Amino acid sequence: MAKFRKDVASETPELATTSLPDIIFMLIFFFMVTTSMRQATVMVDQKLPVATEVKKLENKSLVSYIYLGAPHKSYQAKFGTATRIQLNDKFAGVPDIQDFIASERSTKSENDQKLMTTALKVDEKVKMGMVTDVKQALRRVGALKISYTTAKGEKAF
Repeated sequence: MAKFRKDVASETPELATTSLPDIIFMLIFFFMVTTSMRQATVMVDQKLPVATEVKKLENKSLVSYIYLGAPHKSYQAKFGTATRIQLNDKFAGVPDIQDFIASERSTKSENDQKLMTTALKVDEKVKMGMVTDVKQALRRVGALKISYTTAKGEKAF
């Protein structure tokens, strides 16, 4: 009769980790490509007006944003509650818009400068006089391509 004996307890094979760095780099690359970073911290209240006919901007890298609204509560002690203009990460006045547009243009190529759009993100409580002042400053600089940012929806009358 043959004897069958069990070998010493069999060990489980080690986990293959050779492809682990490749997987990690693919995940990092995926998140780097799909994540969009906010360009500026919004320091003004933003309750955008509602519009039914909206169109998305195609090339957001060619868009310069100007925010208009009352400062957030955390900034009201320093800047008050009056409507303010925000350019990038700082409050500014109407005369500062010309320098802002010039600096935005300087970062783009000459071909892209013609395609640049200025997007106005205006709180619905802002008076139209302030918007007109901003538009006049943009006109003086030659930034004639203007877009209004709105929320999509139906407004109840």
